[in-house]
Amino acid sequence: MNDLGLKPTQADLAKIGLANTGDVYWNLEPAELVEHTLVNGQGVLADSGALAVDTGEFTGRSPKDKFCVKDAKTENTVWWGDINIPMAPDTFERLRQRMAAYLMGRDLYVHDAYACADPEFRLNLRLVAEYPWSALFGNNMFLRLAKDEIEGFEPEWHIICAPGFHADPAIDGTRQHNFAAMDFTRKMILIGGTAYTGEIKKGIFSVLNYILPQDRGVLSMHCSANIGKDGDTAVFFGLSGTGKTTLSADPQRHLIGDDEHGWSAKGVFNFEGGCYAKAIDLTKEKEPEIWDAIRFGALLENINFMEGTSTKVDFSDKSKTENTRVSYPIEHIKGHAEPSRGGHPKNIFFLTCDAYGVLPPISRLDAGQAMYWFLSGYTAKVAGTEAGITEPKTVFSACFGAPFLPLHPTKYADMLGKLMKEHGVHVWLVNTGWSGGAYGTGERMKLRLTRAMVSAALQGQLDNVDYVKHPVFGVSMPTNCPEVPAEILDPRNTWKDKAAYDAQADKLATAFQTNFNKYRDNASEEIVKAEPAARVKA
Repeated sequence: MNDLGLKPTQADLAKIGLANTGDVYWNLEPAELVEHTLVNGQGVLADSGALAVDTGEFTGRSPKDKFCVKDAKTENTVWWGDINIPMAPDTFERLRQRMAAYLMGRDLYVHDAYACADPEFRLNLRLVAEYPWSALFGNNMFLRLAKDEIEGFEPEWHIICAPGFHADPAIDGTRQHNFAAMDFTRKMILIGGTAYTGEIKKGIFSVLNYILPQDRGVLSMHCSANIGKDGDTAVFFGLSGTGKTTLSADPQRHLIGDDEHGWSAKGVFNFEGGCYAKAIDLTKEKEPEIWDAIRFGALLENINFMEGTSTKVDFSDKSKTENTRVSYPIEHIKGHAEPSRGGHPKNIFFLTCDAYGVLPPISRLDAGQAMYWFLSGYTAKVAGTEAGITEPKTVFSACFGAPFLPLHPTKYADMLGKLMKEHGVHVWLVNTGWSGGAYGTGERMKLRLTRAMVSAALQGQLDNVDYVKHPVFGVSMPTNCPEVPAEILDPRNTWKDKAAYDAQADKLATAFQTNFNKYRDNASEEIVKAEPAARVKA
């Protein structure tokens, strides 16, 4: 075994049970990691200079295969269930030993980094990866060390990522051969059987979602954030595909971060050092900031090339997955905020892609409604790749990020409510989905119109306009908005069949009621009063 690259003085993989490995490459430069990937035959360069790789069997996260060690530390604090599946300490240890045996004789790539742009909450971490491009992902997504920091660096958390190691459920206590398991006592994350890089970043996000709210009084948020020229911070919550990355990459504002943030007594700060954007149907015209960020150092996942070429990316090709992705350092975005921090938010946007065409394109929420919608975490998805399926699928994900919440959702919701009221935040619901009918009948809301509505809210242009209440959802809809046709602001007006709209609105409201039943007993009267008023109660 040879240690190559920039190795911290006190570093020793034997401390985490990794011994007799092949060569260990420490903190290589991105160019070196790209070179190793190409030499290993694991990727190719696109014409933009970005490295393109395939993640293989898994092109997305596998929530049913995410485990958390249940011990004295976590037994009474973690929200156990389908989101956080318990694993016994000895099962985790056996799995770690078997991974260590698998990695014997194999070359490894170590990347040292940290999370949290606010130094007060910094979390040092070490990624030990089987593949060089997994280490490149770590370089892109986590906050990067200055060279003079590496020598004395000591990690608090370790991530061991071995896609080639397949668990045996009969031995390892997993559901199938892939897994992501975390141990809050040992401060270690094990990832095996999957090469999808999102498991790496979401593992650390889950760690911060446990530590910060519980131990540090900081609200952790699955959101993007940016800051205006006058210093006003905006936060964008939303599930995948609702537009967090797109809407926060605003050329008129500075990007704080695109996915994970904390809200402390001082304001908002980014957890990460990069962006992980969906690449499907990406065009320079629609999303120029993301398009220009895809250059050397960026990592493209599961894309295909244009027919007849070997380097020109076909961003419309969904044959491998609709979840094509690209990661890149935040420095690839022009005008990003330095450092990646901002003050207390002035505006919060809840983004939803309503494929039913029921919700207004923009509406204002009061405090109770904001809490209700945050706990609900609603969007709707369309299974566009499956033949014959045209009906939208309703998705509720608490706090717009349930798969990453080790604590009960009401913990995060209570913290958000307190912070919103304390700082007088304006909260907006933005529908980036359908208008004039459901998917298959109506049309997707044009991005330029959504941008205009968000811009109007940010600039205070919606503060003094008239509003009307939605009859079912109770949210306040503006009657006019600059650069937006007034007739689309009330979604019912865009439907030819008003009775069909009413029926669809009631149906969606009933789905909200049914989902909220799991929180109803613990919710305040203020939140319960914000529930949609469908004619048929759940």
